[in-house]
Amino acid sequence: MDRHIIASDCSLLKALDMLNALSGGVMTLFVTGADGTMVGTLTDGDVRRGLLKGAQLTDPVAHVMNRSFRALRPAAENDVESIRAIRRCGVRLIPRLDAEGRILEIMDLTATTTRLPLSAILMAGGKGERLRPMTLTTPKPLLKIGSKAIIDYNIAALARAGITDVSVTVNYLAEQLEAHFSAPVEGITVKCVRETEPMGTIGSAALVKRSDPDGATLVMNSDILTTLSLEDMYLAHLKSGAAITIAAIPYNISVPYAILSTDETGRVTGLQEKPSYSFYANAGIYIIANRLLDVLPPSGRTDATDLIETAIADGRHVGYFPISGTWIDIGSPTDFAHASELMRHHLGFSS
Repeated sequence: MDRHIIASDCSLLKALDMLNALSGGVMTLFVTGADGTMVGTLTDGDVRRGLLKGAQLTDPVAHVMNRSFRALRPAAENDVESIRAIRRCGVRLIPRLDAEGRILEIMDLTATTTRLPLSAILMAGGKGERLRPMTLTTPKPLLKIGSKAIIDYNIAALARAGITDVSVTVNYLAEQLEAHFSAPVEGITVKCVRETEPMGTIGSAALVKRSDPDGATLVMNSDILTTLSLEDMYLAHLKSGAAITIAAIPYNISVPYAILSTDETGRVTGLQEKPSYSFYANAGIYIIANRLLDVLPPSGRTDATDLIETAIADGRHVGYFPISGTWIDIGSPTDFAHASELMRHHLGFSS
């Protein structure tokens, strides 16, 4: 962080030296006053314009710095909308300030596009039986698509969304997943939580400790490849006030026959030639209020559908968020081959 911070009384020559050292990255300096508070920003363009107007290399950077700057203030530390608005202005570095205006952190939007106030749980306990023999000796999440394990694409997506509290629940060939995550992946220290019994598609979330009872958790299957915008899904979840938001994939069915419309007397009232029907299918990705996850039983099998149906029966708001990009559930050799082909062309996934 320090290499992006310069004191307001430093010379323009010193600033040029620091900017040159940032070559290849984001060439922006944050200027601080004598009391440590942020007072401006400085780029090589600011220095160049200052020199053209008669500034000297020995002049302090305060003479040419940009005093109108964007930053995250204490009230907006986790304000996803604020980060999005700043990002859309083309800003690539965002300083986060304390109440006095001192720099606490510099967010690099070239690496982390936002900061979602979510924890995440990836379900990785299944046997992947439909992918045998590949999964006889390797857990499905560790099968490689291109140069990465399937699960690591999802870890990378979480890192880009600023989610760093990540747990993976494991069971089948658990020791391989635990060894895989013994070192940070994509800069994230991933916690492995081992099931002692098969607990269904969401039951193992009961084994993960949550620090914020009023918060929410992203729960997803670990064998999915998707370009879903987690930021868009989170903002939709927040706006709706839902207890559960389900990522949904459009699913179309075409009937290759003429369908009869009938009445209760058995009479045909019309024909519909080769109709198509559109539905939304569960994509295996959820944002769930922690208070719901906290009541999951600590043992036995609970599927995500059980939790969702219980929430609906209790009158809770269950919403959905359509996925507009790519979504592949790698459950069969055909799916695996399709995902591998997409990765050969880098279609939307970070390799």
